[in-house]
Amino acid sequence: MNGNTSITATVAHLLTPAERQHWKLAWLSTVDHKRIGILYMLTGLVFFVIAGIEALLIRLQLMVPNNTLLGPDTYNWMFTMHGTTMIFLVAMPVLFGIMNYILPLQIGARDMAFPRLNALGVWLVPFGGILLHFSFLAGGPPAVGWFAYTPLSEAPYSSQLGVDYWAISLLVLGVGSVSAGINFIVTVLTQRAPGMTLRRLPLFSWMTFMNAFLIILVLPILNAALVMLLIDRLLDGRFFLPFGGGSAIMWQHIFWAFGHPEVYIVAIPAFAILSEVIPVFSRKPIFGHEFVAASTVIIVFLSLLVWAHHMFTVGLGRAVDLFFVAASVLIAVPTGVKLFNWSATMVGGRVRFTTPMLFCVAALLQFLIGGLTGVSHAVAPLDWQTKNSYYLVAHFHNIFVGLIVFAILGGIYYWFPKMSGRMMSERIGKWVFWLMTIGFNLTFMIQHVLGLSGMPRRTFTYPDLPGWTWMNMVSTIGAFFMTAGSILFVWDLVASLFRGKPAGDNPWNAWTLEWATTSPPPHENFNALPPIHSRRPLWDYANPDRPDPVVPVGGAIDTFRPDKIKAGVITFIISEAGFFGVLILAYLFYNATSQSGPGARQLDVLKTTVFSICLFASSFTIWRSEVGLRANNLGKMKAWLIATIVLGGIFIVGQGLEYWSLFQSGVTVGLDLFATTFFTLTGFHGLHVSFGLLALLVVLGVALVSNFKNGHFPALGAVGYYWHFVDVVWVLVFAIVYLWPLLR
Repeated sequence: MNGNTSITATVAHLLTPAERQHWKLAWLSTVDHKRIGILYMLTGLVFFVIAGIEALLIRLQLMVPNNTLLGPDTYNWMFTMHGTTMIFLVAMPVLFGIMNYILPLQIGARDMAFPRLNALGVWLVPFGGILLHFSFLAGGPPAVGWFAYTPLSEAPYSSQLGVDYWAISLLVLGVGSVSAGINFIVTVLTQRAPGMTLRRLPLFSWMTFMNAFLIILVLPILNAALVMLLIDRLLDGRFFLPFGGGSAIMWQHIFWAFGHPEVYIVAIPAFAILSEVIPVFSRKPIFGHEFVAASTVIIVFLSLLVWAHHMFTVGLGRAVDLFFVAASVLIAVPTGVKLFNWSATMVGGRVRFTTPMLFCVAALLQFLIGGLTGVSHAVAPLDWQTKNSYYLVAHFHNIFVGLIVFAILGGIYYWFPKMSGRMMSERIGKWVFWLMTIGFNLTFMIQHVLGLSGMPRRTFTYPDLPGWTWMNMVSTIGAFFMTAGSILFVWDLVASLFRGKPAGDNPWNAWTLEWATTSPPPHENFNALPPIHSRRPLWDYANPDRPDPVVPVGGAIDTFRPDKIKAGVITFIISEAGFFGVLILAYLFYNATSQSGPGARQLDVLKTTVFSICLFASSFTIWRSEVGLRANNLGKMKAWLIATIVLGGIFIVGQGLEYWSLFQSGVTVGLDLFATTFFTLTGFHGLHVSFGLLALLVVLGVALVSNFKNGHFPALGAVGYYWHFVDVVWVLVFAIVYLWPLLR
């Protein structure tokens, strides 16, 4: 009876009376950032179970030498699916969920800037995950590692559909991630409460903001690589096939240009959680707030410059290796600043070792070890000896599990009371902590020694060499400790949701705005907000006699609030610039020297110049349309808009005729490297122009049926930015593809 009562009370907290009758639809159709955040986390939890089973199978196979539990192909399937699932379907969705839930609350906003885009992003995660795992039913999942090195991942060597499902699923997930990144940036810029300047942002919100820029810069790089791989596999392209003139090393460059920043895409939110939890349970502000904030900016920048330390064993040359050694060592400095600041925050504080604090302190210490072993990989001679050993596996998991998973657990224990209105069990939480900590260190710390003793990674079994058997046995036992901790955590989560002690609005006596509203928050988040003059508004409100020093306004940039729609389009353009940047660089790399066979000289430059002039002119016409709108002359606005659509249509028709002519003469995507790069680059540009035309037609349709007053129609300006972008891209493409060969 009591259990049923508590369940009813919990449902009453989570749903309005009208929604209780249709609660499934209320969650499936939601655009509320809080529910979307929970959906992200629940999706991540489901895939965490799947990835955990895959990890246990891997450890059971490696528990004893010469084991036959899994065959080599099955082991490679598990190895690939575990890595891909943990990174793209567990770490990213769970962290995106926490950021989705907390960010608007911390900045005093009612919701994310684009609620429907937010909903699209969350539903792309299960769609991408289902696509990936459907490969089990379509001939077998990929067996190429989460990095899918070419030419192994090319059709001649991996002919089953698993790699295709892998690439398409990651494209889907990449689109969702970029949409989330755009939403985070625009939300911080445009939805902050009065008084919440950029300098007053809590560190969690600031790091989310910085991390979002990293997301929109590097996910398009992966998307471009996946598109190129799919063109190779499905259209007989030649990007990464050495016997077709392509370069397998090019895949490594592109993939790791995404892959290493990806580490920081999931590490920076973990840093953000530590930066919130440690000060609250040390009962003092974080030491050196400005240094922590500035170090995040430096990490974002430097993370874009270190990718080739994953390729020291490739043989890139002394000068290239030295550059990436220096960059990789340098990034340890701002990371060390954070470790110092977190530690200094605890010194002299009244530290309370609650469950969230225990997880965050453990994350700090384990990350310290992972960071030190990471520096060893930044030194090329050491990296050559350990790159393909279990030493690297241990380092990698010190970051992804020791830091990120532990920070996630700390964050969930910290914010669960706000999300549910109930406390999680401190007693069970400490059991979870010790099981996870003991299990993690048993599993991965010993792998450093295992790697230094010579055991290679990416191998499905091993001979009975001295020391290898007992160390692998210990590692597998540790995995079962972590499994027990994970099961206990899920039990605590579910039990606390229905039977946990009521939390109140601010059970931790914390200082940021999410604790200024009810637990869980109402649909609109806040009924009222306290004055915001510092970075700890709730401290100021509770202690008017000794408030924090006022954080002064730092100029116009500190209070910058752009138009929401235009800001969204500009951030989208930044992400698309990265996508086209990869395609342009690939074209230049493969066509830097003259190739035998059909090439750029076969193109009809004169005809292309004609329809290119039409596209360039369309930038002028859409600008004139905007001028007409600002002058409140709707007739001119519509006329110039129609002219833009006509000119864009002429360009698309001209490009289509050019393609037809090339096809007629036998030039297809798979003919040679020129054809592969040409059709990919110009084809994706044409696709973007087509999307732009559809957007212009929608704007024209709205303009024809609406009566705008005071020249206010922000959608036209937003589409205008996008249209100018595709024109600028074509200027580069036209110069490189059509004009450059004439000058050689």
